Amino acid sequence: MSNDLIINATQTGCRIALLKDKSLVEFHFDENGNKFSVGDIYLGTVKKVVQGLNAAFVDIGHEKDAFLHYLDLGPQFSSLTKFTRLAKSKRGVSSNLGKFRNEPDIDKFGKINQVLSKNQKILVQVVKEPISTKGPRLSSELSIAGRFLILVPFSNAVNVSRKVSSAEERKRLQRLITSIKPPNFGVIIRTAAEGQDVAELDRDLRNLVESWRKGTKKIKSAVPRDKIVGEMSRASSILRDVLNESFDSIVVDDNKIFDEVKGFTKAIAPGKEKIVKLYNNKVKVFEQYGIEKQLKSLFGQTVSLRGGGYLIIEHTEAMHVIDVNSGNKSNKEENQETTALSVNLEAAKEIARQLRLRDMGGIIVIDFIDMRRSENKRLVHQKIKEEMKPDRSKFTILPLSKFGLMQITRQRVRPELNITTKEACPSCNGTGKIKASILVSDQVEKNLDYLLSKQNESSVSVVLHPYLHSYFTKGIMSKQISWFLKYRKWVSLVEDSSLGIADFKFHNKAGELIEI
Repeated sequence: MSNDLIINATQTGCRIALLKDKSLVEFHFDENGNKFSVGDIYLGTVKKVVQGLNAAFVDIGHEKDAFLHYLDLGPQFSSLTKFTRLAKSKRGVSSNLGKFRNEPDIDKFGKINQVLSKNQKILVQVVKEPISTKGPRLSSELSIAGRFLILVPFSNAVNVSRKVSSAEERKRLQRLITSIKPPNFGVIIRTAAEGQDVAELDRDLRNLVESWRKGTKKIKSAVPRDKIVGEMSRASSILRDVLNESFDSIVVDDNKIFDEVKGFTKAIAPGKEKIVKLYNNKVKVFEQYGIEKQLKSLFGQTVSLRGGGYLIIEHTEAMHVIDVNSGNKSNKEENQETTALSVNLEAAKEIARQLRLRDMGGIIVIDFIDMRRSENKRLVHQKIKEEMKPDRSKFTILPLSKFGLMQITRQRVRPELNITTKEACPSCNGTGKIKASILVSDQVEKNLDYLLSKQNESSVSVVLHPYLHSYFTKGIMSKQISWFLKYRKWVSLVEDSSLGIADFKFHNKAGELIEI
């Protein structure tokens, strides 16, 4: 099984495609100057405290104030507030929290106005990027993510990812991290840490503590809206989260991004930087790897399945709805139940891919083809759970209901990715109507007569659809010849298949467009 990461630089940022066996499974677009990425830590100002929502709106520089709920403050909010206040004072405070005296945890069932007030300066972290008309979602339970570990200041807990299933490995990791972590820092051990030795984990931990030290150094001179700790670029963060031994190549078509990616790969996985390659071919990198074609076929409203079935994907304000259809598959199996199971299993695999590819979140309702047998329903439920295992977002999958519906909730921290897969018809420009095509030839001749007789153009060329070109040029005594005999001027006719059948353009001797 091959894994490839393809990075294509554009004028506005870079496009990142993750391929599994040459098949697109993730696609990201990283815009230049994109602010408010998940993981960024800002110095914010409380603009409004809303008791009815038990939340506050915080200004971190976005056009819409960011949302901070009481439950997202974290138990150690009082310690964070004290640390921020001391860091901004003349005395300052050490980034080493070993000697820092924590404040008591805030009440889990408290009220927002008890801990926050208008114009208060607080450290906040973006946990959800701006989506639609909403501003960013914030948390004050700060954390800094690395490849194997996540550092949590003002805590002493060491927790292991649930995806690490071996009890023995969980104990080993917990014992190891407890022995090397600095005091007053909590650590969450990520799934990627499974099987790693102490040197790798210690290096990752040191990098995270250094990021915290650099960030806290900025607080003293920081003004509201300043970024204190910034998340790395999207390409680097994907590498941090997904790079493993199964990766075959990382292909980049830009020198600057190539140096950045190679340097980061060398830092997090020494020896793996050899798989980072600079692409220099004349053919565009996304064309070479067949990604452009996959993007157009996978982001439409209708997605075809290999066996003949297809999916219809609709996005409403409240949820995503996916309908599974058998298409021409229905004649290939022995009976209706077998057909339904076959299509549903194939659809489950594609749906898991689509959720990850489009980064769909919130509530997703899937209408599978009806099946009578409960064991078949369990098979479909098990299949989609299995296919969604590699998904890095948090999700919950409910079994099929008696109506054949499956409900999934998936964490959404970024806006859903949409790619235009439909093009405006060149003939009607999307209106659904064109000028009466039978009159087009008359319009061309009428405009030509005006240009050559009244406007006295010395030379005219006409750009038109191939059908019109044939109509005016075919035959011994063609229309083009009759124009020459009539006006004593040769009219050049140029074919352009991109024009609609009812469209045409006139150019003068200098090749300039003539407006009529």
